[in-house]
Amino acid sequence: MDTDRTILHCDMNGFFASVEMLDHPELIDKPVAVSGDPDHRRGIILAKNEIAKRFGVSTGETIWQAKRKCPKLVLLQSRKGLYSKYSKLANQIYFSYTNKVEPFGIDESWLDVTASAALHGDGKTIADKIRARIKDELKLTVSVGVSFNKVFAKLASDYKKPDATTVFDRNSIESVVYNLPAASMLFVGRSTAAELHKMGISTIGDIAAFPEAPLVAKFGKHGSLMKKYALGLDDSPVADYGSHDPVKSIGNHITFKRDILTYDDLKKGFAIVAQKLSQRMHRKNIQARCIQITIKMSDFTVVNRQTRLKWPTNLSSDLAEAAYKCALTCMRDGAIRMLGISCCDLIAPDSPFQTDLFDKIDTKAVGRENAFFSVKEAFGDSSIMFGSMLDNDLE
Repeated sequence: MDTDRTILHCDMNGFFASVEMLDHPELIDKPVAVSGDPDHRRGIILAKNEIAKRFGVSTGETIWQAKRKCPKLVLLQSRKGLYSKYSKLANQIYFSYTNKVEPFGIDESWLDVTASAALHGDGKTIADKIRARIKDELKLTVSVGVSFNKVFAKLASDYKKPDATTVFDRNSIESVVYNLPAASMLFVGRSTAAELHKMGISTIGDIAAFPEAPLVAKFGKHGSLMKKYALGLDDSPVADYGSHDPVKSIGNHITFKRDILTYDDLKKGFAIVAQKLSQRMHRKNIQARCIQITIKMSDFTVVNRQTRLKWPTNLSSDLAEAAYKCALTCMRDGAIRMLGISCCDLIAPDSPFQTDLFDKIDTKAVGRENAFFSVKEAFGDSSIMFGSMLDNDLE
């Protein structure tokens, strides 16, 4: 039998809030949260400190919800550049123990330290060394999970916080891991957990014991993956530091200043989303053959639909038109709060493709849009805009 790998998952504790506290030591004993702009409806809680957490403040909720739980909550606006700086510093510490460091978001990373034992000790020893260095050098804390694969290492880092090392070895599977809620496992979101609960599945152990066929029937390939993960069969490698998988999808969504109430609003809303998405696709030199739209109603219910495009494109007009037509097939009564477009089945612009005999690509529109985004890149986003965006009261 092959020797087990030693995988660490490092999760910075209350990262955004903790970094902000370094600049605001006077707030050390107050409930603090990092949020979006409190003057806009899109303002949500991005991170909170331990004191705010004790009041029930949670990441992802709206500012008004958090304020209702904790009236004295101190709000600080996010500073992405500052968090990126500390993220890089943390990863440099990880990198001193192994070159296999795979970031999973700005505040989490997996490390494969299997080959590092002779130099630095076993997984728990390395985890404790990392925790000590993060605290000493960055004045932050990190929780580290140690296990034989990535999924269980992340479970372990989530198990005890803040500033803790947790080891899930094979002896821990039945006694600890299998008793954890199904929703605690990687890639099992709230909606998936709710569907699992309807099937009588509430723990990771329940997933492991459940027949695979009905899971696949319900969730497709994801059902098979959940079963594999629950059984501890995740063998996915930890990528070398700095390596990246090809982009598989790209998207953009906007929560508007006011509700979308009319079809004209809907068309303009998708045009705004599509323009920002198109600019990112031009930067990455990619086109899409498929889009998915997301519509969040004012009551926070969400509708998702997917549609194929006539031809590969990154034109904002193509994306907006396809999104609008797709939305018309699934519209229901009510005000709309947020619109999103995600592009998938991505290809390079020079990839061969087949169109219908009667389809005709507007090459002039391609030229106009390339020039439009070139001006934006050279002189800034506010230097030029489409005429249709004038008198825009949605953003």
